Amino acid sequence: MNQRLHVVVTGATGNLGTSVVEALSEDPRVASITGIARREPEWTRPKLTIETLDLPKAGEDELDRIFTGADVVIHLAWLFQPTRDPVRTWDVNVLGGLRVFDAVARCEVPALLYASSVGAYSPGPKDRTVDEQWPTHGWPGAAYTREKAYLERVLDAFTRTHPHIRVVRMRPAFVFKREAASEQRRLFAGPLVPASLVRPGLVPVVPDVPGLTMQAVHSADVGEAFRLAALNPVRGAFNLAAEPVVDPKLIARLLGARTVPLPAVLARAAVTAAWKLHTVPASPGLFDAVLRLPLMDTTRARTDLAWTARYSAADALAEFLTGLREREGMATPPLASSVPGGRLGELATGVGEKP
Repeated sequence: MNQRLHVVVTGATGNLGTSVVEALSEDPRVASITGIARREPEWTRPKLTIETLDLPKAGEDELDRIFTGADVVIHLAWLFQPTRDPVRTWDVNVLGGLRVFDAVARCEVPALLYASSVGAYSPGPKDRTVDEQWPTHGWPGAAYTREKAYLERVLDAFTRTHPHIRVVRMRPAFVFKREAASEQRRLFAGPLVPASLVRPGLVPVVPDVPGLTMQAVHSADVGEAFRLAALNPVRGAFNLAAEPVVDPKLIARLLGARTVPLPAVLARAAVTAAWKLHTVPASPGLFDAVLRLPLMDTTRARTDLAWTARYSAADALAEFLTGLREREGMATPPLASSVPGGRLGELATGVGEKP
């Protein structure tokens, strides 16, 4: 490839976005990167220009100005909160995604890369892996999985209507890196998690819940997969996950703890109670979805993309735990180590009620 590419990245300042921008900025075949973010960050990278834009409210003229002349658009922007307002997340994630896809078509961008998720998959097995042909109808009880599944259907139609546009769907497992730990604590665990205690030897037990088996991948490895897909003529879906599978026993080893069996019904009751008390932002429906997620086969990413995970799942999870203890973050609004008012501010604004 002789052409040096201009790439547009939505959601450029989040967990995935910062890693995608990092990977692209280091490639000499990438000439420039336009990152779209809702709020201006202090963080920057070589070749990167930030455009502040609220995608659901953006006019066609604004999007067309940014997308015109792009060789690749990478759509990562996603709003996880407020989980208690699914209409708001639908507006941002689904309608915002539709606006991006429509703008790609209008501006005749040659390639669209989209961050789907393991969460798009229908319930599946935990004792074997499934490839990219597994149904992507999500789990109906959680906004996140419904929205990811809906956009899969949108892209099914998009690829038929616009066969000249190269469409790639990345389906990563749970994505971790040290710098995203504070954000993920805010998004999923809430303000009452004692981060300073999440260290080996201080957590005595880890609940061993049947079905609580999942996969993980480091954010930098997902960034590398997007770089490879941007620069190579691939199409279709790619599962992204690292070994080994994450289960309570692995978490217990990382924390120097032991596992204690806990029935899923009791674990869900605890999550439900915490949700109703507004002490955690993650809904019981999301817990149900995690119990049903299939394990993914990554053969296609390894063969067609020449992608390999440089970090093990244990490495990625260990980085998250370290970042949680040390209150790590980055100089972007989504990844800030704290928010105005700290944890009391999180409680005061309603856990799971604000973006």
